[in-house]
Amino acid sequence: MKIKRNPTREVRIGSIAIGNNHAIAVQSMCATKTQDIEATVAQVKQLQAANAGVVRIAVDSKKDARALAEIRQQTDANLSVDLQENYRLVEMVAPHVDKVRYNPGHLYHHERDKPWQDKVKYITDIAAENNCAMRVGVNAGSVDPEAQDKYSKEDSISPMLDSAQDHCELLDKIGFDQYCVSLKDSDPNKVIDVYKRFATQNPEIPLHLGVTEAGMPPEGIIKTRIAFEQLIGRGIGDTIRVSLTLPNPQKHEEVQAGFNILDDIEHGRVRSVVVFDPNKLNIISCPSCSRVENEAFVELAQEVKKMTEYAKNHAITIAVMGCRVNGPGETDDADLGLWCGPNYVNLKKGEEKIGAYKYDEIIPILQGELDKLIQAKA
Repeated sequence: MKIKRNPTREVRIGSIAIGNNHAIAVQSMCATKTQDIEATVAQVKQLQAANAGVVRIAVDSKKDARALAEIRQQTDANLSVDLQENYRLVEMVAPHVDKVRYNPGHLYHHERDKPWQDKVKYITDIAAENNCAMRVGVNAGSVDPEAQDKYSKEDSISPMLDSAQDHCELLDKIGFDQYCVSLKDSDPNKVIDVYKRFATQNPEIPLHLGVTEAGMPPEGIIKTRIAFEQLIGRGIGDTIRVSLTLPNPQKHEEVQAGFNILDDIEHGRVRSVVVFDPNKLNIISCPSCSRVENEAFVELAQEVKKMTEYAKNHAITIAVMGCRVNGPGETDDADLGLWCGPNYVNLKKGEEKIGAYKYDEIIPILQGELDKLIQAKA
């Protein structure tokens, strides 16, 4: 099935290019601790062997940045780095990667009195000096506060669009065009909506597609497939990631899932997709990555899935988040949220915190809250 792609401009990421009718690149992210250089290099090579066009590594500290420099010496993969709260780390990481990603909503965590425009200019200048592409990574769970304040709490899409638009306009104004944009949500229907609206307004900007916190296979692949079929079928999308909660040795399955979806779309195999049902139980969980503060998070997500099987016909959302980056904000919209720290799991009901519990005691407590919720909804 020949798909007419959006006429996006070309952006180079190391040895590959996206946009301008280049093949859609499949990405993934290392789930190892960045400072464990041997393990991270091994996972980079594993993902590269699965034909990942770009491999992303999280850098949260100067120690991570120094480890990244060593990792770069041991692989020729196209590396991307995920800047979190400390945007100034770009100075240490840019010489060693092909792409940097920043989240507009995270620019407020440091130097709060400094305008975000100055921070973006700082990131952009260093990226340009080091021939790095950039991704403006907008996420529904951590939107720019100024954009969020303009709209009702029920409208999660408009703040994302405003934030992305503001940052694109600034990058264009300062003459930096080697960037792409992502607008991620855990709800595939919202993902479809926000990307369609952005692409209509900005058909020239390359887009990285993804359903964030898609969860575990097979449901996580199904949610992602639904969004990708609707978007890629309309010519939207230049690079993709299937974000799955997986044990470290299986991380390459994200890449395989991405290529499988692309192959099915290309050959018109799109009619057998299971429709994402908003009237049934929905478990979202963030992809396993190096920011996970306790690897027991992956097993916990699987236990939650198994325990909640009896509630599959109830319209309830449970979020299982593995770190402080995704945990606090991105469990707020779930009926029940588990924010997993190093030693304790924070249980939330919407934005209300219920308590912090050990990993080996959280399941029955979660089940009790789930039963209360089912009874209340009934």
